[in-house]
Amino acid sequence: MNADEYTHSIPLHRFGLIEYLTAFDWQRRRAGSVRERQASECLALLEHPPVYTMGARGGRKNLLAPSELLEARGARIVDVDRGGDITFHGPGQLIAYPILNIRKRRIPPTDYVRSLESTLITTLDTFGIDGRRVKGKPGIWVGGAKIAAVGVRIQRGVTSHGIALNVTTDLTWFEAIVPCGLPDSPVVSISSLTGVAPAMREVEDAFTAAFSEHFQVDLVEVAQHAESFVQAGVGNGR
Repeated sequence: MNADEYTHSIPLHRFGLIEYLTAFDWQRRRAGSVRERQASECLALLEHPPVYTMGARGGRKNLLAPSELLEARGARIVDVDRGGDITFHGPGQLIAYPILNIRKRRIPPTDYVRSLESTLITTLDTFGIDGRRVKGKPGIWVGGAKIAAVGVRIQRGVTSHGIALNVTTDLTWFEAIVPCGLPDSPVVSISSLTGVAPAMREVEDAFTAAFSEHFQVDLVEVAQHAESFVQAGVGNGR
């Protein structure tokens, strides 16, 4: 393949609510297949049941509640290989996992993260929210509050993990952590800021339009049900 082949359309998967470890395994397998040129790049949109994830910098020191209590409430706690510290994922939060070969696309890692941030900023603008970058603080912020997290892994030029945007997320889950290891940083959502709970599909559509704009790709939706999630990891470009 040459670099020009990385300007065409890529599959868009909408997987709905998926257990975190299932999605984690899918990402690793799909990214490996992309590296070996056995599958196409893609973008996956989904939600997770409640889970706290620890990034490469760890984060257990920023867990403020006993793990047993959180697990009793229905949340899992897992260590992962993305960058960053501790964060929370749960229903009502848009998760996007781009699996892209940024080496072939000639996108430097810093520019890749910036493009993800720009995608989020454009998405939020659709809902009348002024999202901003804050120097020294990852993610996207509104005033002094965080609305979206960005945490990625790049291995041999291929990306995994991605973004988490609070749409209608139950923000009380964040009270059990220091989000991303940043003290005195409240967390907000689209619904908490606007007083309106948008449909997740509406937010997904705004995000995919912004993603297409900032990454210069066409997204082709794959008709798929959640039970076919695992099979989407490898093979025939889907």
